[in-house]
Amino acid sequence: MGLTERICRMSESDYHIPVMLDQCVDYLNIKSDGIYLDVTYGGGGHSKSIIEKLDSKGHLFGFDQDSRALQNAIVDDRFTMIHGNFRFVKHFMNYYGVTHVDGILADLGVSSFHFDEPSRGFSYRFDAGLDMRMNKMSRLTAAEILRTYQAEALQDIFSQYGEIRNARTLSEEICSVRRHTPLRSTGDLVSIIDRIYRGSRKKYMAQVFQALRIEVNDEIGVLERFLKDSLEVLAPGGRMVVLAYHSIEDKVVKKYLKSTSGGGAEERNTFGRVIEKYRIITRRPIVPSSEEIKSNSRAASAKLRVIEKIN
Repeated sequence: MGLTERICRMSESDYHIPVMLDQCVDYLNIKSDGIYLDVTYGGGGHSKSIIEKLDSKGHLFGFDQDSRALQNAIVDDRFTMIHGNFRFVKHFMNYYGVTHVDGILADLGVSSFHFDEPSRGFSYRFDAGLDMRMNKMSRLTAAEILRTYQAEALQDIFSQYGEIRNARTLSEEICSVRRHTPLRSTGDLVSIIDRIYRGSRKKYMAQVFQALRIEVNDEIGVLERFLKDSLEVLAPGGRMVVLAYHSIEDKVVKKYLKSTSGGGAEERNTFGRVIEKYRIITRRPIVPSSEEIKSNSRAASAKLRVIEKIN
């Protein structure tokens, strides 16, 4: 069976194995009649466990901007699939007439399916077009970034989103090559990286591709807006569970949750006491067990954080 045929026949369980499934569902503290959001639906692994705990009055909304995920949508009256980016969570809830929800799950990052589908250009393992779009309707691709961004902008991307130490060298080499050779494929980019990488080749490749992917999909901007809007739609007693897979995402989540739960501007009552609106449930991030990491390598870098709305 060829690679393309194998991908087309992928089952929903192959999309990726849900990371820390039991912990995610347990920390949501699900009420059977509650309303919940899985804003990164993917293969639906987490959603299936959530919906099992709901009765006929409960409801689950699943978000995914990738049309591939729609093929795995749960067929159930208690489930609604939303083809859209989770940065618009507040907008979509308004559209469906939902003012507050009882829990939100966000499993950040890229699914295994994206990495394993050559045509998407997410992985340096395959020679394919420099795409990297989560949503194929978006205009910006990795090829467009490498073709049009100035050296300084490229350096910022590789430094901030890839934490690459010689980001300037890489950026200047890209600009030098593109003057006479268009960079259209992952192979074109890999050939440049092979000339200037430092340390582990595999790690360096992953950092470069991660940086481009984050820029293509505006992942940090999306995450920051999502965090703000999602906490606003949480009902009192509701919880938000977030899984992050690299330090850049986790720092954004950690910083925002800390500022929201008391580290930022404080609101006080008439007696001068601080009004607590949110409470961090996980003072330290929850990490997967060694057994889970052995069975699912994607879980290795995962960090789970949970916050609860008080008022």
